[in-house]
Amino acid sequence: MKRLAVGLMTTPEYNEWLVKRINDNIPGPSQENSQSVEEHLRVVPSELEIIKQDFEKRNTKLEKKIEQMEEEKMNLRLDVDV
Repeated sequence: MKRLAVGLMTTPEYNEWLVKRINDNIPGPSQENSQSVEEHLRVVPSELEIIKQDFEKRNTKLEKKIEQMEEEKMNLRLDVDV
């Protein structure tokens, strides 16, 4: 009984070309969109935190407006008294 062993019949040049070809298709790290470690690990605020910050800004604006109106009220009283 005869056996026929069939193996890969490739040349060393082909093997080198194949390895380069496969490795050339692997994308390397892009320098254009690279982020620093700090940027990558930066915590994105949650929706609740964003709403809270917005509320605090509006609250501060309203407090200033109330103070201005109270000053105007005091000035108007002074004008009436005079």
